[in-house]
Order: sequence, then structure tokens, then C-alpha cells
Amino acid sequence: MPDHIRMIIRHGFIGFGISVAFTAMILAFNVGNLWHLVTHTAEGPVAVLMLIVFGTITFGSAQIGYKIMSMGEEDDDQSGGKRDALPVADPVAIPVRITDR
Repeated sequence: MPDHIRMIIRHGFIGFGISVAFTAMILAFNVGNLWHLVTHTAEGPVAVLMLIVFGTITFGSAQIGYKIMSMGEEDDDQSGGKRDALPVADPVAIPVRITDR
């Protein structure tokens, strides 16, 4: 398997772990009385599964994006881009006529 695919899958699983931990903390701290809603309705397990799936999409994408954006070379100087002076025009007052109705 190519290295870049292995890296994406590995960080996707890291996002899955973060999502499971996040969902567990939401339920443990009973945010928005969610623990009661999940345990006292028939659709509770579906709601938990949806939280984990959508959290995995969110946190996995963020984790993969962070890893890809931090893969710069070691010899890159961290000075940033070149900042040229922007041409700025001097403000000029423009007379506007207002007619009474």
C-alpha cells in the first residue's frame, strides 16, 4: 500500500478515536441532557452512532488536513511570503448634489 494512503487511513482512525472520546465526554457530562434522551428513547443508539459517524468525518478530516499541511520540508524558512507595498490612492472628496422632493 502506498505511504500516502497508509498515512490518510492512520489519521482517519485517529479522528475516529477523537470522535469516540468526544461523544463519550458529551454523554458523560450530560450536555443538553443528552444522556437522558439517549437512554430513554428507542432511537438512542442510532443517535449515538450518528454522533460518532459525523464526528469521525469532522475530526478525521481535520486530523488528515493538519497532517498534510504540516508536512513541509525541514529547510523551509519560516519568514512567510514577500510583502510588496500596495499602491494606495489618496482619498478625494466627491461632491454629491441632493435635491429636495
